[in-house]
Amino acid sequence: MTDFVELDRVTALETLRLVRAAAAAAGRDGGETWRRPTPCADWNLLDLLGHMTAQNHGFAAAARGEGGLPAHWRVPDIAVDPAHAYAMSVAAIVVPFTEAGGGEREFVLPEPGRVLPGRVAVAFHFLDLAVHAWDLARTLGADVRLPCGIWESAVHVARRVPTDEQMRGPDAFFAPVRSMPARVTPLTETLSLLGRSPRWSPESPEGH
Repeated sequence: MTDFVELDRVTALETLRLVRAAAAAAGRDGGETWRRPTPCADWNLLDLLGHMTAQNHGFAAAARGEGGLPAHWRVPDIAVDPAHAYAMSVAAIVVPFTEAGGGEREFVLPEPGRVLPGRVAVAFHFLDLAVHAWDLARTLGADVRLPCGIWESAVHVARRVPTDEQMRGPDAFFAPVRSMPARVTPLTETLSLLGRSPRWSPESPEGH
């Protein structure tokens, strides 16, 4: 059985590495880095990081049995020190995921009526982190340093994501599915299934 708790930990550390690289760049350019566009429509890098920070705290609360409280899912103001705020959110998920993320304990998520076994909820969180790691890397013009096995696991989860309006769209958890590229790999299929163009760049947001 796939250990999504461990995959989530590895992927979270990679996002943290990229966020620290962004902070270093922001220190050199007066904060312009945080205003860069990202593959997530209408979000700059700071917006994306606020979302990721909120999701980490929300899933940590869900693992503790407190996911039904909206306050845990609100996007915090991280502008003063984005990298520190994100690092604290990564630290917050480690213990509750280790204790509850691999089993059947129910996680309550913010979507009305959505309750999932811990192992399924952590798989979705891992998928979200993996794709956002790619988002961060593309935004920074860097490489995402995740083993191939990460994407092989991610694509299996991505294929299970529902395509209903509750889960897809501008205000939903995932973007609508895009057409597959000519050359499909676990990474490119994962990106396409979650609404990304594998060819996205700041200069070519549509990936042309």
